[in-house]
Amino acid sequence: MSRPTPRISWAVDLYRRGKELELMHRALGFATLALVTLAPLLIVVAAAAPFDHGGFALWLVDGMDLSGKSADVLAQVFGPPRRAVSTTSLWGGVLLAVFGLSFAASVQNGYERVWRLPSGPWHRIWRQAVWLCVLTLYLYVQVQTRTVLAGNERLLMSLGIGVLFFWWGPHFLLGGQVRRRLLLPGAVATMAGLVGLRAFSYLVFTPLIVTQALSYGAIGTILVVESWLVGAGYVVYGGALVGHLICDRTGHLLDHEEPPEEQPRTGGGQRAD
Repeated sequence: MSRPTPRISWAVDLYRRGKELELMHRALGFATLALVTLAPLLIVVAAAAPFDHGGFALWLVDGMDLSGKSADVLAQVFGPPRRAVSTTSLWGGVLLAVFGLSFAASVQNGYERVWRLPSGPWHRIWRQAVWLCVLTLYLYVQVQTRTVLAGNERLLMSLGIGVLFFWWGPHFLLGGQVRRRLLLPGAVATMAGLVGLRAFSYLVFTPLIVTQALSYGAIGTILVVESWLVGAGYVVYGGALVGHLICDRTGHLLDHEEPPEEQPRTGGGQRAD
């Protein structure tokens, strides 16, 4: 019996690991928490900032590469954010913080599953809070560069900043249990996937937003945005999974499986070299 080619073997291994990770289920969770966290968070930040008040809608327009009527529809659905700061109550702020930390914890858990590490202790919640703040800053800066750069210069800068963020993020959330050099392939794969998602969005979601808005109103637009966020979650976790597989196949990864449940854990996860 002939052995499978290396390319097919890689694809089979990637599919198997994605199934073990429950990749689609995690992408759905990513999209749901992102919508209830990033939307109000970016709206409030944009309203408080002294720059362009684009908020969540402008970030979506940029990330999905929308223009014309589809961009106008998004702006109408998510509305102008100028009153967001004054109308945000204490209870609303608490809920936003809870959902935000839940979103960060979900991403952290996904990275832990990709690298087969035990769940981090509860006091690492400060890492989740810092990561969420840096994520908000990263997204906001990406949007604001529209007014400074254009064309290839902005593309190269966005790619560089994105690789740095997705390189730093897993290392920070995992508490340094995985060496930086092992996380770089995953960061590059994640950005490559986001570029592909942006191109797909331009071809598919740009006309779909308009037709869904005409057929179902605001809820149709929100469903399209949620679908795009599912794709973004799939790319974030899938990119990390591809990076892990590359390190594993090239022999740069030590075996650091989770310890059996019946054995007491006396320390943190084993360090990947």
